[in-house]
Order: sequence, then structure tokens, then C-alpha cells
Amino acid sequence: MKCPYCANQDTEVVETRDSEDLGSIRRRRECAKCTKRFTTYERVELIPLVVIKKEGKKERFDRGKLKQGISKACEKTVVGMENIDNIIDEVERELLGWDTVEIESKKIGQLVAKRLKKLDKVAYIRFASVFRSFVDVEDFEKELRKLL
Repeated sequence: MKCPYCANQDTEVVETRDSEDLGSIRRRRECAKCTKRFTTYERVELIPLVVIKKEGKKERFDRGKLKQGISKACEKTVVGMENIDNIIDEVERELLGWDTVEIESKKIGQLVAKRLKKLDKVAYIRFASVFRSFVDVEDFEKELRKLL
């Protein structure tokens, strides 16, 4: 594993732990050159999921892209990175259980929104505003009325 700080190839595993859901292994590593520590996750890659975008374009499911979108919605809220990782794990696990490997982005957004709604209303509204393409204040108002 290459060190993300100095790109050195020589790293050592200092701790290994199963994740709570046993779907991945968490490893703490230390770089032999710069001695900085970092965390990696190892998981079995099952079936590559394909996301069908609004325009009909297809692309491979990208956990990093989903994490980035959820993280943006969760900025300055009580939702931490562990919560975000759990949401992504739950959503991915649910998608893998479906009968198809091609999933509309809208459905993924709904799964994420449902989970964010339980965790933090502000993060939910932020996520929904992008995922549902709110155009004006009335769209926000409508969604806020549903929450209240």
C-alpha cells in the first residue's frame, strides 16, 4: 500500500480490525519513511453496480463520489464521517440485494435521503435540494413543511 503522504511503497500494518457489519476490514498502517499513520479498508468487490443518470448516461457506482455528495450536505452538522460511511455501506448493501445491477441515480438518492432524514434534518434538506434539483425557494418551503 502506497503512503498517501509521501508515496512510499513500504508501509506496515499496525492494527487490523473487522468493521461492525463484518463487510470490510479496517487496517491502520504506518509509513516506514515518514512514519505517518493512515487507515485503509479492505472489502470484497462483488458485482459492479451501474448507475443510470438522469440524462440516461450510465456509469459505474462510485462510493467516493457518493461520499463526497453526502459529506457536502453534512458539513457543519452533527453527522460525522463514521455516520456517512455507515450510510454508504447500508445503501450499497441494499443495492446489491436488488435483482438488477443497473440502478437509477434517483433511487440511490432516495435511499440516502431516507437515512439522512433520520440523522439530521439540515443535512437531509441540503442533500434533497441537490438530488431533487430544487429550483426556487418554494421547493425548499414545500420540503420543510413536510418535515415539520
